[in-house]
This record gives sequence, structure tokens and C-alpha cells, in this order.
Amino acid sequence: MTAARSHDGPGPLRRAGRATGRALRAPFTGTARGIRRATHAHGAGESGLGKLIELHAVNGAGDVMITVALASTVFFSVPTDEARGRVALYLAITMAPFTLLAPVIGPLLDRLPHGRRAAMAGAMLARALLAITMSGAVATGGLELYPAALGVLVCSKAYGVVRSAVVPRLLPPKFSLVKANSRVTLAGLLATGVAAPIGAGLQTIGSPWPLYGACAIFVAGTFLAFTLPHKVDSAKGERRARLIVPHHEDAAPRPAPGKGSTRAGLRRGGNGQKPAKERPPGLRSVGGSVLHGLQANAAHRALSGFLIFFLAFLLREHPLAGQSAAVSLGIVGVAAGVGNACGTAVGSWLRARGPEVIIATVLGLALSVAVLAAVFFSTVLVAALGAVAGFTQALSKLSLDAMIQRDVPEEVRTSAFARSETLLQMAWVVGGGIGIALPLNAVLGMSVAAGILALGAATSVRGLLGAARRGTPHPRVA
Repeated sequence: MTAARSHDGPGPLRRAGRATGRALRAPFTGTARGIRRATHAHGAGESGLGKLIELHAVNGAGDVMITVALASTVFFSVPTDEARGRVALYLAITMAPFTLLAPVIGPLLDRLPHGRRAAMAGAMLARALLAITMSGAVATGGLELYPAALGVLVCSKAYGVVRSAVVPRLLPPKFSLVKANSRVTLAGLLATGVAAPIGAGLQTIGSPWPLYGACAIFVAGTFLAFTLPHKVDSAKGERRARLIVPHHEDAAPRPAPGKGSTRAGLRRGGNGQKPAKERPPGLRSVGGSVLHGLQANAAHRALSGFLIFFLAFLLREHPLAGQSAAVSLGIVGVAAGVGNACGTAVGSWLRARGPEVIIATVLGLALSVAVLAAVFFSTVLVAALGAVAGFTQALSKLSLDAMIQRDVPEEVRTSAFARSETLLQMAWVVGGGIGIALPLNAVLGMSVAAGILALGAATSVRGLLGAARRGTPHPRVA
């Protein structure tokens, strides 16, 4: 009888333990299943795009952890004058070499089409190791922190270039590239929003802890990169694109060799000179629309880098009316994040209808708000500029993606993505450098912001609107 009781006794305890375990796991497993359903919807799971969306979310979470650690060390932990010097040193040691390395990233990765999964995994693993290296230097702010930060920056941009090149190979059926990129971007933004307060909480434990968290996240991303489909590493039919301005931008494109044209590949007139060597279709130029779209997006990206650095110091020294420095920075940061998310959502909804007109319109919108902020500087207008800058940058980039999908032949599309992403990252570096070098004068700063956008408008809007009026000989993709 005693043996029977001892045999029956643990049964209810085990059942209660299992029930408790299920109850504790339910919020996490339910959330995980919900995330998986969202990322794998509409064929994204079958094509492999869902895996890339999840990988990009991991990338965004890890990057923001490192950003929290660096911001606390370089910016928030010292007086404003010293912080300005530290950030200037950070830019000099990390951004300046990056401007030299950035042009190499695209062509280098373009030569590794069979190792894209390994390249993304390597970028993750390298950042995990660098995060551990940085954890010993964040407390002291020693110079060894800066080479490690440069390595993190280069690896982050290398991942971004490869990710942009991978997306076209993972498109589900009847899925536009702009919609795919909007999903990937939104996943990164959501992950950043979730990880940022976690990183801030870890920072209260100790300055190295956000970096420990980043290391764990990037290690997970290393393994996740290898779960992408094998077709990511396939380079069948691909060629490298050269982003050059065509000699006759307004002229109709010449027929491809072998399509009935007796002048295919000719670069000179009938002067008896030897014609230039024929090139495969699409290598002469990616088209005027894409190049003007790149110019406009470079202005947006330079504005983003400028505002990040300039407003960080301006609002710390001169907070918005009635607000503390931390609240002022938070207002602008949240406004920019919300604007970016809204721009991404609107870009997906528009389905890239008239991308040239969209880019020209949002560039004009951002320029108008920047001019208003320069003339009538106020809390509302600074927050509005942050929100509009985030909105227009996101929508302009998605429209550029749509034009690349439409105008660039598939065999060179991944190469065009890699090179355009590198150019945009360099524009951000230039804008950041201007922001750190400028005196902390609100009107002057907003005037410079307007000038950056005006330069972009002067170089791109006319060509974009002209291309929109002429239409495109290339079929649009739904």
C-alpha cells in the first residue's frame, strides 16, 4: 500500500510541473510562433525570404546593443566639450578609414557570389569577437576601442551590402522587390526598438554588458546565416554592373547584341575607327533613372548622418524648450524612428508606382521642412524634421530598389545593389563628418541640412521627372 502511494504520488507533481513549465513557456513560444507566421507569410517561408527577415532582425538587435555601449562611453559619460572631442576622434579613427574601405566592399563581395551565406555569417562572427574585444575598453575609453569600432562598422556595412544583393534571389512568386525590402527593413526596425531598451537596461548593470549581449546575438546570427537556402550562393547568370552615366541618357536604349541590331556595341560614329568591344546587355549603364535615384538617396543618407551627429550635440548643449537634454534627444530619436517605419509601410503599400515621381516628391518635402526649420527653429519643427527625414529616407530607398528591379537586368541586379549600397553608406559618412565639424548653431545647422537636400535636388530632380515623363522601355514588375 505504501509502495502504491509512493508510485502514485509523484504523478500529480510531475503533471503540475509540466503544466507550470508549459505556462511559463507559453508567452515565449506563442510569440515565436507569431513572429514565424509573420515572417513566413505569403510564400516568404518557402522562398527563404522569411529566414533573411529573421537574420536581419538579429543583425539590427546586435547593432543597437553595440550602439548603446558606444554612445554611453563616447557621448553620455563625459561633459559636452570632452564628448565632442571624443566623437571627433571616433569619426577620425573609424569613419575616415571606412571612406577608403567602403569603395572596396562592394566589388570585393561581388567577386564572392558563391560565398554569400559565409560572408554574412563571417560578418556576424567578426562582430561577436569584436564586441568581446570592446568590452574591456568601454570602461576606460582607451584608444583600442576605436579600431574595434571600425571593424564593427565595416562588418556591419559588408553585411548590408550582401543582404541587399541576396534579396532578389529570395523573392516569392508575385512578390515585388520593394515589398520584400520593406518587410526586411521593418523587421530590423522592430528588433532595434525591442533591443534598445534591453541594451539600456544592461548598461545599468555595467558598461560591458550590452557588448556581452551583442556577442550572444551575433553568435546566434552566425548560425542563422547558414540556414538560408543554398540558392543564395548561386551566381548562375550573374554579371557585374558598372554604375556609369550613359553618353546619351535621353536616347532610347540600343538593342542587345544578337537581337537584330547591326550597330550593337558601337561606341563611335562612322569615322572609320574600330568599334569598341561588345559587352553583355546591361553592362554599359544601369540607366539614368537609377543614377538620379542614387543621387537623391545619397542626399537623404547624408542628411541622416548629419542630423544624427549635429542634433546629438546641439540638443545636449541647447535642449528643446522646457525639456532636458535626454528628453530632447528622445523626442527627435522617436520621431525619426516612427517616420522611418511609416515610410517603409507606405513604400510597401504604394507598390513602387511611379518611383521617380515618389523620389522627387519626398526630396522636395524634406527640403521644405528643412527650410522651415532653419527659418523658424522650434521644438515642433526639429521633431518634424526628424520624422520627415526618417520617412523620406525610407520611402526614397524603397523607390530606388523598385527602379533597380525594373531597369537593371537580372543578371547584373545583385551587383548593382552591392555598389549602390556602398555609395549610400559613404554619403552617410560624409554627412556625419559635416555634422561633427559644424559649430553648434541651430539656424546654421538647419541651413546646412537644407543645403544638403538642395544639392541633391539640383542634381537629381530634373532627371527623375524627365525619366518619368518619357516612361521606361522596361516592363514594370508588380
